Amino acid sequence: MEEHIDLFKKILTKIDDKVDYADIRAGKGNNTSIIMKDNQIQEINTGLSTVARIRVLNNGAWGFASTNDFSKLEDISEKAIKISNSLTGDIELAECEIVEDNVKTDRKISVSDVTIEDKKELIQEANKASNVGKVVSTTVSYSDGESQTAFVSSEGSEILVDSSRVALALNAVASNGELIQFNHGSLGGVKGFEILQDADIESFGRKIGEKATELLDAKPAPSGRFTIVADNNLTGVFIHEAVGHAVEADLVLQDDSILHDQMNKKIGTDIVNIYDDSSYKDGFGYYPYDVEGVKTRKNQIVKNGELVSFLTSRESAGKLGIPLTGNARSSVSDQPIVRMSNTFLEPGDLSFEELTEDIKDGIYLKGSRGGQVDTGKGIFQFNATEAYKIENGELKDHFRDVSLSGNILETLKGVDGIGSDFKLSVGYCGKGGQTAPVGDGGPHTRILNAMVGGSN
Repeated sequence: MEEHIDLFKKILTKIDDKVDYADIRAGKGNNTSIIMKDNQIQEINTGLSTVARIRVLNNGAWGFASTNDFSKLEDISEKAIKISNSLTGDIELAECEIVEDNVKTDRKISVSDVTIEDKKELIQEANKASNVGKVVSTTVSYSDGESQTAFVSSEGSEILVDSSRVALALNAVASNGELIQFNHGSLGGVKGFEILQDADIESFGRKIGEKATELLDAKPAPSGRFTIVADNNLTGVFIHEAVGHAVEADLVLQDDSILHDQMNKKIGTDIVNIYDDSSYKDGFGYYPYDVEGVKTRKNQIVKNGELVSFLTSRESAGKLGIPLTGNARSSVSDQPIVRMSNTFLEPGDLSFEELTEDIKDGIYLKGSRGGQVDTGKGIFQFNATEAYKIENGELKDHFRDVSLSGNILETLKGVDGIGSDFKLSVGYCGKGGQTAPVGDGGPHTRILNAMVGGSN
């Protein structure tokens, strides 16, 4: 993309006196996705993409246009200006540091140097390993992508990023003829193919299949209020869904967040510290600069139980009069919106045994099968993969079909023990019709008086 920088700068200079602000994002990349279902490769997609878009701000309103042909950038810049001139708005951008940088994310094995056959072989290994016990159906999905993107603004920023991302996900379904149970797992990173090549794929697949089978013998979960311990995965889902979305500044501006009026107020116990860290290279949500050229960093959202930050874009930070956090994200051709990156609860200093030893009658919840959250009302409901009864500090009965639900603020104020371990998951988050890679997680977490749902 470096060879196109002069063209981008020339176009921005040409329209500089016609607009209040403008930027160009452009990218080219290659990607592969492979899906295997029930032992058969169903789909292989590979592609090359090239796209550029220009965004202009005039009269407080955006004009936006994109093209796959860089020679047409000047034409679409005029279209973007016409669009912005036909609108009026109140957009003011927060001040942003002017940056010149060229970044290449770490990788040892370029995914473009790995054959489709080698990628298929890895998928088949995961699939074969997961077909154990009473597993009746499996789906393995592989995806990779390399991209080179450029960002140039009328303010003077010039940023080049060469990035690589790889992911593998596996779903297993087990049945005994009466019950059906599921299990899921994923691997990946902002790295090269080595992230999967170095993993124990056989163990990864086998454990997913074994757990799906194991759940067929689990008991129906009880319902009621319990002291619970949530594992890393469920802790991460809660932090991402119930807290992370509620602090996205665009939702705050739309009055669609229970936290819109909670800034500098206590929303959790003193031990609750929550971060969103897009600069964390080992997280699946890592990126060095957001799509508006803002350098990423570790943002603390909750400090000792107090809400101290929202996640922002330049537009939302400008409207709220708060700092930039570097959370504007989108594909090149989409409008930037506020998104999380790697969102997590900070670990404490308790072992798992210390978290459970004083619990006389509680529930240990593990894994996630998704769920739903209403950030405006501040309520959530998540389905866990499995659970165990905690009786006098020891794990007893194994449960299936279990959920965690409640009020965001009540749940945060019920956190009274935080483990010393830490894990981040690999996943994707959807918002506004766009999908972004994210990491979420944290330690094992003890929560008082939590609402557990089951079929008993």
